[in-house]
Amino acid sequence: MSIRVDRPNGGEMTGKSPALPHRWLLPAFYVVLLLAAVLIFWGIRVIGESEVPVVSTAVSAVTEGAAARKTPDAANTVLLHVLATLTAVIVLGRILAVGFRAIGQPSVIGEVVAGILLGPSVLGAISPEAMHLLIPDAAADPHGRVVAAMGIISQIGIVLYMFIVGLELNTTMLVKSAHAAIAISHASIIIPFLAGTGLALWLFPHFAPETTSFTSFSLFLGVAMAITAFPVLARILTDRRLEKTPLGVLALSCAATDDVTAWCLLAFVVGVVQSNVSGAIWVVVLTSVYLAVMLLFVRPFAVRLLRRDERHVPRGTIPTLFVAVLASAFVTEAIGIHAVFGAFLLGAIIPHDLPITKSIHDNLHNVVTMLFLPAFFAMSGMNTQIGLMNNLEHWLICAAITAVATVGKFGGTFLAAKMAQISTRDASILGVLMNTRGLMELIVLNIGLSLGVISPVLFAMMVLMAVATTMMTGPILSVLWPKEENSAVA
Repeated sequence: MSIRVDRPNGGEMTGKSPALPHRWLLPAFYVVLLLAAVLIFWGIRVIGESEVPVVSTAVSAVTEGAAARKTPDAANTVLLHVLATLTAVIVLGRILAVGFRAIGQPSVIGEVVAGILLGPSVLGAISPEAMHLLIPDAAADPHGRVVAAMGIISQIGIVLYMFIVGLELNTTMLVKSAHAAIAISHASIIIPFLAGTGLALWLFPHFAPETTSFTSFSLFLGVAMAITAFPVLARILTDRRLEKTPLGVLALSCAATDDVTAWCLLAFVVGVVQSNVSGAIWVVVLTSVYLAVMLLFVRPFAVRLLRRDERHVPRGTIPTLFVAVLASAFVTEAIGIHAVFGAFLLGAIIPHDLPITKSIHDNLHNVVTMLFLPAFFAMSGMNTQIGLMNNLEHWLICAAITAVATVGKFGGTFLAAKMAQISTRDASILGVLMNTRGLMELIVLNIGLSLGVISPVLFAMMVLMAVATTMMTGPILSVLWPKEENSAVA
């Protein structure tokens, strides 16, 4: 299948590299969009910081709930609880993943739902005793050792997973599709980002922790709205055998660019949250030095190391890579931009197309996704307390968040794609694909919750938004891009 490009006179032109009659239109749109975004966010920030009072109604109950989950036990009892929890999440996640795949949904949805089902939202509401067999209550574990152990395992899993996501980035593809991909991707970030910061004016008085400033809250909400799940999107296209079509390549390029940009934004937001103004500037300086070292020194060294023998993985390569991943994650965590960014960047600078890279990816992927990530899903499930959404207003707010996230992401992508002279249907398909959030959104939300930027009530709403926007991708894509066309393309 080729991307259909609309001519100004209403006709269509089919091809992989269309000759655009108005090449100035997309760059001009991009520049205007950036300038407008800065001005609009500045206005939102001024209003929010000066006029919005903090009325934290939901946070006190949340803080008490979080404290109640902290717990003491002997080391062997902690290990028993951790093993039981991992086993339960892995088994239930695999079962649900098969069921969701059967109805055309990505398997990650089943794993996310498994974590929610085993947490306080479902199992805890039905039988708290059964849930405490996995995660003991405060009486049994007042120091929270089980939760702490699960948290450490989940964080290591996310660090390794983000390294894998970085390995999957095809930088050559990004360069080839740079003209349209960067503008479309950034529009799909800027517009939902502004929508999220605007929504913060409404949500801040009710769902912001007392110690959180409006600037931190609005920035984080904007980034959370702007995320696209590159791995889930890639899996959807691969399952439909569309990843090598012109539109599939453009979608992957946009999603990859989106991920890189979004993680850079998140790194900046985390720096703002954790520091004062001068501290945030220092974080930016250290991050710039870190990026320069990674690109100018680490990348050439990695290329030489991995190209020495492209057919076999040298004995010391895997340990060296693990040390490098942990070191890079440590540096970014010490700087103040979170460990996942360091792991992601290290994976991104390693050459994508080497047989050694593929071997490393394949060997690491199964261990991380099947063993470590379940710990993350379990912790996400424990943090997702849907029961806190205990009235109609909360559910309407959740629906509004989902609507704003969808319209912002789809609208930004669609508008920029049309500016690039892409046909209406193909622009719609891109918009639907870029609205996929999945696991990447959960990672961002857990970072926000751990930093105290959002309350557990808002966390639950955002998790439901992530699940809803990911689940709607497959069915809508089937309507816009029927299976008959998939078969013809394949």
